[in-house]
Amino acid sequence: QDSINTASPGKLLIMLYDRLILDLGKGEEALRAGQFEAAHEKITHAQEIVIELRVSLDVESWSGAPGLASLYGFVLTELIGANIARDADRVAACRKLLEPLRDAWREAAAAAVAG
Repeated sequence: QDSINTASPGKLLIMLYDRLILDLGKGEEALRAGQFEAAHEKITHAQEIVIELRVSLDVESWSGAPGLASLYGFVLTELIGANIARDADRVAACRKLLEPLRDAWREAAAAAVAG
């Protein structure tokens, strides 16, 4: 909790993405193992993170923001569908879509710190 309270906005964003990717991986694994309740918990938490990322995105601040907002909307829709259908492949596709974004944000935050 202390690391969250004292994190810079860039670090907090990376922490959210890291947890999102972790939840998606664990949700996918749980679905493949037939552990549907555990999968539901992880996928639902991932949905909450995507909603937080979308709500906190300032679509006026840079030209790529509306596209990112649309991507978050797409991912949220896919995760809801995947959770209902118990479709591990859809969860995996969302994770694979988001991992490069997480990596890009990580690089951007490192570059900003290095200044």
